[in-house]
Amino acid sequence: MEDLIYIFGHKNPDTDSVCSAISLSYLQNALGYNTIPCILSDINEETRYVLKKFKFNIPNILDDVKLQIKDINYHKNFKVDLKESVYNAFFLMQDANMSTIPVVNENGEFMGAFAMKDIAKKEILGENKYLKTSYAHILKTIEGTSILKFNEEIEGEITNISIRSSSIYDSNIFSKETILIIGDRHSIIEDAINKKVKLIVVTAGKKIKEEHLQMAEKNKVNIIYTNKNSYDTLLTISFANYIESYRYTKDLVCVNEDTYITDFNEIVNKTRHSYYPIIDKHKHCLGLIKLSDLRDSSPKKVFLVDHNEISQSVEGLEEAKIMGILDHHKLGTLGTMEPINFRNMIVGSTCTIVYELYKENKIKIPNNIASLLMAGIISDTLLLKSPTTTKVDEKALNDLTKITNLNPDTLAIEMFKANDVIKSKSLKDIIYMDFKTFNIDKNIIAISQVTTLNAKAILKQKNSYIKYLNREASKKGYNIMILAITDIFKNGSYLLFNEKAKDILNDAYNTDITEGIFMEDMVSRKKQILPPIIASLK
Repeated sequence: MEDLIYIFGHKNPDTDSVCSAISLSYLQNALGYNTIPCILSDINEETRYVLKKFKFNIPNILDDVKLQIKDINYHKNFKVDLKESVYNAFFLMQDANMSTIPVVNENGEFMGAFAMKDIAKKEILGENKYLKTSYAHILKTIEGTSILKFNEEIEGEITNISIRSSSIYDSNIFSKETILIIGDRHSIIEDAINKKVKLIVVTAGKKIKEEHLQMAEKNKVNIIYTNKNSYDTLLTISFANYIESYRYTKDLVCVNEDTYITDFNEIVNKTRHSYYPIIDKHKHCLGLIKLSDLRDSSPKKVFLVDHNEISQSVEGLEEAKIMGILDHHKLGTLGTMEPINFRNMIVGSTCTIVYELYKENKIKIPNNIASLLMAGIISDTLLLKSPTTTKVDEKALNDLTKITNLNPDTLAIEMFKANDVIKSKSLKDIIYMDFKTFNIDKNIIAISQVTTLNAKAILKQKNSYIKYLNREASKKGYNIMILAITDIFKNGSYLLFNEKAKDILNDAYNTDITEGIFMEDMVSRKKQILPPIIASLK
């Protein structure tokens, strides 16, 4: 399946950005891509009403698209069970060109790390005389053949006979915990069977006499044949041991798969390890990352709608791979490392562009998607009354009306009533509901726009809003901070602003701008509120 692509609008999602993201995701999936629509923060009441009316779930909030450990092509599923053999662990490390492997218990929980040096240390110190493992591990390690098997697990002292038979009888060397490695020394084998040793490994391709096999079966002595000679068998059989019976590092710095790479680099700088086990929130081991793996990453893939500025987008965008942009605003400062699908049209709504893409790709629009596109166009063009409205928007809305049989005027009234922010939002929430900043010649312009049928309720609290605007502008370094309270039916906006902005606004709009002034025909932030300010500053 294609890698997942996140489709989302700007930081303060409005109806157009949310509806276009959902509709574009449906189209992209129909074209064979794997996408999911998201939002970057909570939605407003108008958008909530639209989604509920047309039976869509609210998209999940995407907090950021920063690079995380899970975006790195680390050694996934590279781990070994405590009950695995040292022999198998060695070859797993060798095949992966690694010197360390995470160790997990039967539930997959991280228990520690096993390293090549752990093997070397035990062999050099001569701590390889005891064996605790499975019958199957022994077979694999010494390339043996099963002759008699009575125990799944084998535990005991490894013994290789290098003395005379008479000395064996005198020394009473065998016990029920003996693991005997021997060639075809039948008298010693017989003595070992009589003493019910745990296991006899017959080397060099030799075989036990039939009568001894019968005795071994009666005494439940495990028997294995191997073509290896006794020396080689003695050297390798200890590698059949369970890892848990070896020394391994139990205290090791682990990182979660959701850890950001920036945070991981800080961990590396503090600890200076070469390898780090990856675990999930339940302490299940997911694999191992080594520092060189950081060069091989798979950034999150994103598709931006209704914006093309970093300041308006998701946190960590610079670490993601932008697959495309669909917008109807001016070009921002956003750059990409390689060509992308970029569609920017002079229309009043991003949903209009999405509708055009459906037509171009000859994808049938489901009724519920068509309803979303209608809502997005109505919202962003203020029912085609905004100066940003084009003939393309008008035709799109007309075509979608035929698909849905919805009345645009009725839908518009329902949407605008649902977005009566005065009843449910705080002063701060209202200001930051549809809030955008613009950098113009080292000046930061912040414009918030609220569409409401009850502008008088906000104007009654005018002084409180002005005080908040002044405080926020000073605190955050905004040269100009405006709250535009747009009344669709009066076809204009009331303006509230910070005190320092007055002279610039007087010049921009060529009139004496007072707090709460009604600006007739001013309903578009993009085409009517912002451009005169930019012209004045320049």
